[in-house]
Amino acid sequence: MTAKPPPLFLGIDTGGTYTDAVLWSEEGGPKGKVLAKAKSLTTRHDLAVGISGAVDAVLEQSRTDPASIKLVSMSTTLATNALVEGQGGRVALVMIGFSEADLARDGLKTALGTDPVVFCPGGHDVHGNAAKLDLSGLEAALPELGGSVSGFAVCAYFATRNPAHELAARDLIRDKTGLPVTASHELSAKLGGPRRALTTLLNARLISMIDRLVAATEGFLGQRGIAAPLMVVRGDGALVSAAFARQRPIETILSGPAASLVGARHMTGLDDAMVSDIGGTTTDVAVLDGGRPRLDPEGATVGGFRTMVEAVAMRTFGLGGDSEVTLEDGALDPKILLGPRRLVPLALSGMVHGEAVTTELERQLRAPNPGRMDGRFALRTGVPDRLAAGLTGPEAKLYETIGATPLALDRLLASNAQNATLNRLVARGLVHISGFTPSDAAHVLAKQANWHAATARLGAELFARRRDGRGQTIAATPEEISDRVLVTLTRWSAEYILETAFAEDGLDGAATVAHALVQRAVDAHPGIARFTVALDRPVIGLGASAPLHYAGLPPLVGNGCIVPEDTDVANALGAVVGQVRVSAEARVSQPKEGLFRLASGQTVRDFTEEAKAIEAAEADVRAIAAKRAQDAGTDSAEIEIATDFKVSTIEGQRMFIEANVVAVASGRPRIAV
Repeated sequence: MTAKPPPLFLGIDTGGTYTDAVLWSEEGGPKGKVLAKAKSLTTRHDLAVGISGAVDAVLEQSRTDPASIKLVSMSTTLATNALVEGQGGRVALVMIGFSEADLARDGLKTALGTDPVVFCPGGHDVHGNAAKLDLSGLEAALPELGGSVSGFAVCAYFATRNPAHELAARDLIRDKTGLPVTASHELSAKLGGPRRALTTLLNARLISMIDRLVAATEGFLGQRGIAAPLMVVRGDGALVSAAFARQRPIETILSGPAASLVGARHMTGLDDAMVSDIGGTTTDVAVLDGGRPRLDPEGATVGGFRTMVEAVAMRTFGLGGDSEVTLEDGALDPKILLGPRRLVPLALSGMVHGEAVTTELERQLRAPNPGRMDGRFALRTGVPDRLAAGLTGPEAKLYETIGATPLALDRLLASNAQNATLNRLVARGLVHISGFTPSDAAHVLAKQANWHAATARLGAELFARRRDGRGQTIAATPEEISDRVLVTLTRWSAEYILETAFAEDGLDGAATVAHALVQRAVDAHPGIARFTVALDRPVIGLGASAPLHYAGLPPLVGNGCIVPEDTDVANALGAVVGQVRVSAEARVSQPKEGLFRLASGQTVRDFTEEAKAIEAAEADVRAIAAKRAQDAGTDSAEIEIATDFKVSTIEGQRMFIEANVVAVASGRPRIAV
């Protein structure tokens, strides 16, 4: 009898620049075995193209029958990058029971930007008692909003204690517009209305992006005959089903970095380490303690916004191989600045678009003096036209001028106002800017060779002839400026790793201290006071460019830097070795003596006995967690329940205040039979 072949697992990571794929088997020792790995450029206009390029390559390398793949798991940095770069769909925020003054809290007004907001009377108190709900203003605004936004975010006052008003608004919006609606109680059970509203707003912005990613992946898998469940890595490193992720895309922020931590632990076996993952857009730094990533108890911070999403305690910096390279303004000896915005590298533009890019760069080089827009191009991202809804007149006019072929900015823009308009189109995710990046510098120095090196060199020449505060060119050769860019990237990487370590140690002003210590450690003239700094654990360097950018890291951080063999696909590998993990939460309060109110899921119930209320809460969260675990993609969940009581003692008598009951369900994802 022929032995049944072992099940194979396919991991995919869709990053800002590259899509990675890895084919993995549980056989081959405790770490399993990587059978094949490959990379393909992420194609934002049609994500399926990049996915198919990477997956087809691993199938061809391994000569694998697609039917033998029993699980597909995916991580992505798309949501993280979108928040770092300020991108996302235009959505309407519905605030029930809040005032306009609440927008000033927790960065909500900044995050909202020019997107519309509707205020409605209603909401509940801390015990779930309702105020009068009036949705007439929302209903009147829906005809106009329905044609100008891609989705809605709904947040009601104390919705975590009673979600009835959010549910009423959600149903009304869905009935009148058919657009996606995110309600805040679905994302978090924590108090803090404005921050919960912020989290809900960001979730609504990301829905169309993650939906396109999942749809593209599912469509491709179907075409290749891969009939396996599709899982997505969440921000805490756990796996959830694709359907689960589609409804809660905010939970995929830090998905790629979380997967990389799981992959780093799996590849190195290290229990304690700093993990630094450098990609095209961001560098993500986190801490491994006792074999597990530290989680952020306050919620993930991405793009300057503190959310209520439970995720790894990771600091995300706008520093990567495709970071924008600029010069410090107004300095006699200007420093090179990197990021936080991602550009399409000139070498990549040159490879894809050829003479459309090189001809313009050569024209700019022939000019007697450098121009401030030299080496910069604009091109459409290729997103669906419906995501361009709500553009102003100037935005629509400029957007029409820009096409799929890069257009030199010195030909496109005639004023500073137009430049501001272009930046708004970039922030909406409608337009890419192409320009000089560290990836181009690596091509100039022959340390990277996957794109068009000649185009990168033209960009470096243009950048090198920029002027400092004395009117002198900032570098004599393309090689000189390229070397300075790469040295800057390594130094900034060290600063961000140390900043993360200091912040985890609770040190105030971590960024300032990290910068000063790195400066003193590497400058030729350190001064009278000499400093040394050393991490207590090694750094695990992840990312395809880690061997290049982290080679000079050890003397800056005072410890070793390990770059694993499969570091280039750490995220994709981490995606297939993780577990499903979901939670459910219920709260029991005492609005008045002798009355115990249970809020769990979408229901509110009253009891006359504390014990009965706690028993019901535990039964509820167990059932909710089991259902969520099944929806998230596991049939074998183990459930643990923890109850946290808040009580006081008055004249020797115990007085119940509140109880928080949490159930955590975890298990391996189901695989195809």
